[in-house]
Amino acid sequence: MAWFGRKKKPEVLNESALPVHIGIIMDGNGRWAKKRGLPRKAGHSAGAKTFRKITRYCSDIGIKYLTVYAFSTENWKRPEDEVRSLMKLFKSYLEEALEDFKDDSIVVKFIGDKAPFDEDLRNLMIENEESSKDRDGMVLNIAMNYGSRDEIVRAVKNICNDVQSGAFLPENIDEQLISNYLYTSGQPDPDLIIRPSGEYRISNFLLWQSAYTEFVIMNKLWPDFETSDLDEAIKIYSQRNRRYGGV
Repeated sequence: MAWFGRKKKPEVLNESALPVHIGIIMDGNGRWAKKRGLPRKAGHSAGAKTFRKITRYCSDIGIKYLTVYAFSTENWKRPEDEVRSLMKLFKSYLEEALEDFKDDSIVVKFIGDKAPFDEDLRNLMIENEESSKDRDGMVLNIAMNYGSRDEIVRAVKNICNDVQSGAFLPENIDEQLISNYLYTSGQPDPDLIIRPSGEYRISNFLLWQSAYTEFVIMNKLWPDFETSDLDEAIKIYSQRNRRYGGV
């Protein structure tokens, strides 16, 4: 089974209206399963299929950066059997990705702290990053064991270490320097963040990077999310007046 499912390039919205960087909080897998009397792991499997479909579509229509929230630093608090099922699911898809990405232009990056994952999963992440690093298509950031507060704390510690080593002076610290120490260093901030499931929370996702991001909340659980929903979110985004603090 192809990880991203090949299809004809779709008809798209006006390219000038496309956001450069989209973030998605993939929410609602558990509720989707509960509504159907299924175990939560069935919801995660369905959500993974939606992830493949939406990622391929974003690449096809010309999105340059896509960041998806796959597993947060807080998700370790979930029941042990659910976390174990998620790790098994991640491994199976990353194994498939190594084969499917051979002829794909998508650049895969993992943002977050890889250390808590087992060695097999860490190695799969590294293999996917290494095998795709020279491609020239969309950059796909998969947030795994990611929390934005944790990311900022990590950045501050690294900045302090570099100040102590004499790499630069405290007065050299500005917004750009801090951005350079984040997982998304070198990437534009997200223009649009989409949250399915109807929840009105940012959930510790890209806090620094989303200072001027447009948010679109959609009352649809992630496994039910369609390419038409992405089109609708982009349409809403394109109709907003982004003033960045101006008049």
